[in-house]
Amino acid sequence: MKPDAVMRNLKNSQLSRAEQRKQADLLTKLNKMHLERRERDKGLEAGIEAMEMAFRMQFSVPDVFDIQKESEATRNLYGNSEYAKGCLIARRLVERGVRCVQLSHSISGYDIAWDTGHGDIPGGHKALADACDQGIAALIKDLKSRGLLDETLVVWGGEFGRAPTSEGKKGRDHDHYGYTVWMAGGGIKGGMSYGATDEFGLTAVDKRVHVHDLQATILHLMGLDHEKLTYRYSGRDYRLTDVHGHVIQDIMT
Repeated sequence: MKPDAVMRNLKNSQLSRAEQRKQADLLTKLNKMHLERRERDKGLEAGIEAMEMAFRMQFSVPDVFDIQKESEATRNLYGNSEYAKGCLIARRLVERGVRCVQLSHSISGYDIAWDTGHGDIPGGHKALADACDQGIAALIKDLKSRGLLDETLVVWGGEFGRAPTSEGKKGRDHDHYGYTVWMAGGGIKGGMSYGATDEFGLTAVDKRVHVHDLQATILHLMGLDHEKLTYRYSGRDYRLTDVHGHVIQDIMT
């Protein structure tokens, strides 16, 4: 995978790295002088941090995204699909202290990704599963072998599941009444399932978990209290879990 194809503007054809460092330092100095006169300006503070991060990324991204630096055994562990390469890059990012990494999944020929289930569950979902299964398993195994899984929460999920009833000859419609999200590492108990649907696989009936409960639990595992993570808008405190959400203690170690 070529880093330049992943992220633009990684190279500056006009200035050397030392000259760019001087330029970034000058901008930071001028912005801090401006900030002192304004006493406090969150927008300006964020701009200073963003420019410094952009400078660091320009030189660290090519190294992080160069998976050829991994051993052949490691590359074979993940597989050769684009999603598998993304999983390997995710591990490299986590190793370097990146706090949140998101991977989305689609493959050539299935542009709507997992929503192909409307017309072709056997063909579409099998191709998609084949493309991501090995990489996901390798990511968890690799994180564990490097001592990173205990402090890294892996969350895999989508918008909803699929109904047990058919749609056309080979498809199934959306089902938001009962579907699966799985998590690993980061304080989650391994080798267990929580909750169950009815006998048709349509609706959650046992230990039902609302999406707000899932959000509250993920935030808790990241060290954040969902009831305190709010922002003020139109005279009201808003949060991701609105006025709902309970941390699911039973799935945590």
